[in-house]
Amino acid sequence: MQLEKSSQRGEWSGSVPTAVDVRVLGLVVATAGLAASVNIPYGGVSFAIVAFVVLAAGGIGVHLLGERQLRRITDGLVERWVEAGGEIESVTRSSDGMRTEWTVHTARGDVVVGGVALAPITKLTIEWQGMDDTMDASDAEENLDRLADGLYTEIFEIGSATQRA
Repeated sequence: MQLEKSSQRGEWSGSVPTAVDVRVLGLVVATAGLAASVNIPYGGVSFAIVAFVVLAAGGIGVHLLGERQLRRITDGLVERWVEAGGEIESVTRSSDGMRTEWTVHTARGDVVVGGVALAPITKLTIEWQGMDDTMDASDAEENLDRLADGLYTEIFEIGSATQRA
């Protein structure tokens, strides 16, 4: 089934909030600190400080790029679901900065979309009713229409049939 536009629209406001993962940022800073400390015997303290700044900035940039990719995918999924007639109430961050994930509140239940946000190895995870699926974010972004179609069928069509039974 192809997603088709419907006259029925959900209440979604059209925005997906940012969701920076403090745990990933802590890992980036700790790794940069460890890598920079190895440089002290070879290049001195000043070289280690420069190495730390470069590595930490690069790691933070990589995390922000991964978060942006996951946010684009989440936005694309929700947008396609609304166009197909899915009832989306809202999209919120799932936690207080400790995960890169969003909860999509639907009439059929909550769908959690998130993953590991470190470009270029960003992983997307989608969880609904205790079942989850993980894939490369780049593959999900390339096949977003097919992914949205399959999830729409599972959540809004099959999900409603199993809830009635």
